[in-house]
Amino acid sequence: MDDAHRAFLDDLLATSSPSGYEVPGQRVWVDYVAEFADEVRTDEYGNAVAVHDGSDDCDTSIAFTGHGDEIGFIVREVTDDGFLRIGRVGGSDKTVAQGQHVTVHTDDGPVPGVIGQMAIHLRDGDDDDAPEIAEQHVDIGVADGDDAADLVEVGDPVTFEQRVRELEDGRLTARGMDNRVGIWAAAEGLRRAVEAGAEATVYAVSTVQEEVGLQGARMVGFDLNPDAVIACDVTHATDSPGVPGKKSTGVELGEGPVVARGSANHPALVAAVRDVADERDVDVQLQATGSRTGTDADAFYVARGGTPTLSLGLPNRYMHTPVEVIEADDLDAMADLLGAVGARAESFAPFDVGL
Repeated sequence: MDDAHRAFLDDLLATSSPSGYEVPGQRVWVDYVAEFADEVRTDEYGNAVAVHDGSDDCDTSIAFTGHGDEIGFIVREVTDDGFLRIGRVGGSDKTVAQGQHVTVHTDDGPVPGVIGQMAIHLRDGDDDDAPEIAEQHVDIGVADGDDAADLVEVGDPVTFEQRVRELEDGRLTARGMDNRVGIWAAAEGLRRAVEAGAEATVYAVSTVQEEVGLQGARMVGFDLNPDAVIACDVTHATDSPGVPGKKSTGVELGEGPVVARGSANHPALVAAVRDVADERDVDVQLQATGSRTGTDADAFYVARGGTPTLSLGLPNRYMHTPVEVIEADDLDAMADLLGAVGARAESFAPFDVGL
């Protein structure tokens, strides 16, 4: 990953975009893809689509998608004593929330705060269970409710304060890898397909509100109507201590992107991606998703009567925490794989099961 492409990833990670409040992150993404796309369009809720038109004599189209939103919190009450009661946005984890620095994103700018954690000295020694998110609070340092109300409003989104750090062996940690890496890969996959002279029409898509029910994918899946969709998201790397054996998938950091099989994942598209991976010498891992993928793929594959879809995952440790960990080489390999698939998309069409 060269400096320019890493800077794009860092910009995405530095921009808070909780579900329903994705505009700042979507602007970063749109500005980047506009440099090489033939067209970039957005809809009323902020879904963004970049288009490579392809050649006039090729009628195949393929979309690379990721979701631009992240989990977070929302201000649900300003108390009389100046604290903020919060609610979940998506699958926020109550066990990692307390004791964290946060930012409240207001119309007038960011307001710093912390999610309070009672000192260990004051807690009942037998009570180490984390309270529900609804029982936790943000402290922004004010004296009373009037002062708090001058700064924040009910409905303002809240995210953990961002910090991107490099670990050893090319690994990166940050909040919101889920799913900045997916929209990074979709954009880079488009760019690499364009550079390879793709004959097919290739779309890169950054959807909104995946974390609250795949809502953006439902909108885009109806409107776009491509021949195939590759939904790029994170998937659990289960190679760290403490993962229960019954939930282990064998997915590891550093072993390449993950091709899902089962449920939403169309067998012809699975085969096409695996063939390209073999040709390009890109290592991929396999994952079983017998009932659902838990990604935008679950919405795209039933759109318009059925759209051949694949969930392509990036191994990610500690999902939905402020310290998600990925390996940069896996991410670069994902983008390379997408670009190569886009460059050859017409050779795999039509995507059907051969009945």
